[in-house]
Amino acid sequence: MSNVTDASESKGSHLVRQIGLGSGIAVVVGSTIGSGIFKSPSGIAEQLPGPLPMLAVWLVGGLIVLCGALTLAEVGGAYPYSGGLYVYIREAYGRVAAFLFGWAQLVLIRPAGIGAVAVVFGQYALKLAGVNEGQHGYELWTAVLSIGAIGTVSVANILGVRFGTGIQNLTTIAKTAGLLVLILLALAVGLPKSGGHFSPPVPAGSFSVSMFGLALVATLWAYDGWADGSFVGGEMLNPRKNLPKAILFGTLIVIGVYMLANIAYLSVFSVKEIAKSSIIAADTMSQLVGTLGVTFIVATVMISTFGTLNATVLTSPRIFFAMAEDRLFFSALATVHPKFKTPFVSVILSGSLGILYVVAATAMSGSKAFGALTDAFVIGVVPFYALSVGSVFIFRGREKKRVASLETDSTSMADSLVDPVTPGHLETHHHAYSPTVHTPLFPVVPLVFIASTLFLLVNSLLDKDSRNPTIITLAIVAIGTPIYYATIARRKS
Repeated sequence: MSNVTDASESKGSHLVRQIGLGSGIAVVVGSTIGSGIFKSPSGIAEQLPGPLPMLAVWLVGGLIVLCGALTLAEVGGAYPYSGGLYVYIREAYGRVAAFLFGWAQLVLIRPAGIGAVAVVFGQYALKLAGVNEGQHGYELWTAVLSIGAIGTVSVANILGVRFGTGIQNLTTIAKTAGLLVLILLALAVGLPKSGGHFSPPVPAGSFSVSMFGLALVATLWAYDGWADGSFVGGEMLNPRKNLPKAILFGTLIVIGVYMLANIAYLSVFSVKEIAKSSIIAADTMSQLVGTLGVTFIVATVMISTFGTLNATVLTSPRIFFAMAEDRLFFSALATVHPKFKTPFVSVILSGSLGILYVVAATAMSGSKAFGALTDAFVIGVVPFYALSVGSVFIFRGREKKRVASLETDSTSMADSLVDPVTPGHLETHHHAYSPTVHTPLFPVVPLVFIASTLFLLVNSLLDKDSRNPTIITLAIVAIGTPIYYATIARRKS
């Protein structure tokens, strides 16, 4: 870290605004709808073996995410810059908290997210080729295909933002259409045939607060990606209007699709049957239209996970780029390709770390690599989501004080306006907070989100099975504090 230099010295260090509203929504939807809706329902049904509890946890997860999205729509409209959550955390809490966010993203959150989605892509690619779990070489070929997918999307996102967003638009349309086909077939064919499996709504032993909390971890993994649009705010056209719209519209689309997908599963199978199926979408299509349906949904999952992988590799480097401009990471990470206008060094770093996590998780966990990666991702990211959403209180309070001070000192309003992301600035810059939209039902909405994340963390610490992984994950995040003071803080002094 001691080699970090002023990012403003790097040549061509400015990204170009070229992402429209449609592509912004595609980034949110594409980042979110990936492997979760295809992999998570079985584990959730096992923890909450009743139709109503199973549907309720998906709805609650969606409402929690919506509370976060409504809040970040306000904050993002005021700070529409590359780096998204990093910028909000830095402006609200300062450089140490911002560094911790970047540290967690670097060593845990983003590599785990990239690795988990890539693993699912590899598994479904093998299934399409007729290779099933348990066969010789299955884990090795899963890793090979996962690494190949990461390499492909990394190259695509180096070649240009329009290339990357073009892939995103196509895969988002394809995956959403595939899910809608499954939903329509289940409701039109499966539901009339079976009558659905919605009764009894809450069987004995199908609900407990602890199990609901653990199931919520899986749903929040499936919903994760709702905030990813914020990371490309610095490259969006008319960002103060389009960024909030992309976050909100994208989140609402995902919630609707997820609820309908779970209703579709219950239209064909009972909760107990869903719990036994690790590939519930494929089993649903097999039940509805046979082998052809399985091939269709397996291809849909491949496209879905590839699109999510592309979105993650598109958004992740913008975090490291923004941090490098602030001289919190190596200055090379703020380098923009002179021809393609992409942060290619940060893209290479993100892809390389994702590959490293695939290799490590496969070696340590084998076929359980997906679960190991997703648990680490969720526990590592939720504290920073809470901080980002909580920043709205700080910004509103700071704005009241700033306005009062201006009125008292008769200071020009214009004098206080400072671009908070000027490359090379060492401190936060508290400028006029002027969002284009405001959080409805404030302060209830952000408080609901923050309370939910606290419940999730406490529940994970209290549960004996998840306690140790949770402590390890949080410890990895906390290690960033002494690293900051041993490197960045010392360099400043």
